[in-house]
Amino acid sequence: MKSFRKELWFEVPSRRGFINITPKVEECLQESGIQEGLVLCNAMHITASVFINDDESGLHHDYEVWLEKLAPHEPVNQYRHNGYEDNADAHMKRQIMGREVIVAVTEGRLDFGTWEQIFYGEFDGRRKKRVLVKIIGE
Repeated sequence: MKSFRKELWFEVPSRRGFINITPKVEECLQESGIQEGLVLCNAMHITASVFINDDESGLHHDYEVWLEKLAPHEPVNQYRHNGYEDNADAHMKRQIMGREVIVAVTEGRLDFGTWEQIFYGEFDGRRKKRVLVKIIGE
């Protein structure tokens, strides 16, 4: 069995944002040479996430509205975590959206369902953060 590891770095200029990272993960898969196996993608920061869904701007807007209702950024003093930073809501948003995804690799391709894409979700941006891509298989 082969193993491949690579870190992808992102810097979202605003507090929150979603980036379709599917093409970068596909590049990693090609670089790995693995034809059958699994791809793990996980956010290496506790205020960011990796998730799978549709690449549709209306859905991304709906996520933004929904997440802000569930864990509003302001007032920042509503959270005990906000002693040194103002990002407690980002931790909660990450918890909701998830830390990682696993995708099957079949015949050298990501084995997705219809419309599925991999996204990096940023909830406390304005600095560089990374996503781990780990691929195992044959």
